[in-house]
Amino acid sequence: MKAIVVGGGIGGLAAAVSLRRVGWEVEVHERAASFGEIGAGVGVMPNAMRALEWMGLDDEARRLGTPRVSGGIRAVDGRWLVHMPDVGQEKVIAMHRADLHGVLLRALPSEILFNDAEVSGADDLDADLVVAADGINSRLRAEVLPDAPGPVYAGATAWRGVAPGPYDLPISQTLGPGGEAGILPLGDGRVCWYVAAVAPAQADLDPVELFAGWHDPLPSLVASTADVIRHDIYQLPLLPTFVKGRVALLGDAAHAMTPYLGQGACMALEDAVTLAAVGGDLTRYDALRRPRTQSVWKGSRIAGRFGIEMRSPIAVTLRNLALRMMPLSAGIRGMTRFSAWEVPTEVHSNGSNSAVS
Repeated sequence: MKAIVVGGGIGGLAAAVSLRRVGWEVEVHERAASFGEIGAGVGVMPNAMRALEWMGLDDEARRLGTPRVSGGIRAVDGRWLVHMPDVGQEKVIAMHRADLHGVLLRALPSEILFNDAEVSGADDLDADLVVAADGINSRLRAEVLPDAPGPVYAGATAWRGVAPGPYDLPISQTLGPGGEAGILPLGDGRVCWYVAAVAPAQADLDPVELFAGWHDPLPSLVASTADVIRHDIYQLPLLPTFVKGRVALLGDAAHAMTPYLGQGACMALEDAVTLAAVGGDLTRYDALRRPRTQSVWKGSRIAGRFGIEMRSPIAVTLRNLALRMMPLSAGIRGMTRFSAWEVPTEVHSNGSNSAVS
């Protein structure tokens, strides 16, 4: 059985690694001139670490990542609203997205990787399975699900970057009126950071000015970063199916979500391992992945409503008070609710259950 993966990002490469692990012949077709990943940091949550363990890549990820065993949520003035110790955090690591992408890329032979590969449609691909991992603006999704809605603006814009450091900081999220920020330290002293604000799409805004009054070291992190990536946040409305014919949607092509739970890349890794674990059975893949990812999608929207989208000073004060009074056990349960995922046990090798509907 042969699979062609369209898209060479984290989700696409993870799908290739996973399918090869159960015996599939795989090709990866990437539209860009080279394989690479832009962006800043990514938190590899326990669910994503279990996916990497199944792929046999967890040791390499841990070697390149930074174990973060404490952190929490802060107010704009820097006070801890929720401070999580190392309980339940032992498998969470911080990585640069490019490092995670590199772990996956090095696990694949170069002869199956094709750059400058413009895929106009699934019918052009000679494969038993086509994995559409071509992002939120997926051409393949538009082809196989022409009546499905496209991406919609989620009401906020974000900036990301990597500050040169050196810094020694805990992982943290900061919630303010109409904005939020995050700090994800790397092992070499650099810091991946992001800031986001409720704003119209393509608004002319300066993140240095917007976040100048927030707690240290956020203003200096933003100001000291030479290469800042700005993007408006879009999400994909919930789809009725992730599969059509021999095509499986994966990652942002299937369930692009707001970033307020930090689970976007983690969901793509789960998708990849699940697709392989069910042997390419697309009916089973859809049954396992759609409810799971759409639940996380909804959870991220709720997190946004109680986080970045909250702008009333009274509402922000009450929200912060509720977080400060929340028992630690409740905070841990909230975190593990979305990371409590296990690899499906129904692993099939190539040919033993290759029903691609």
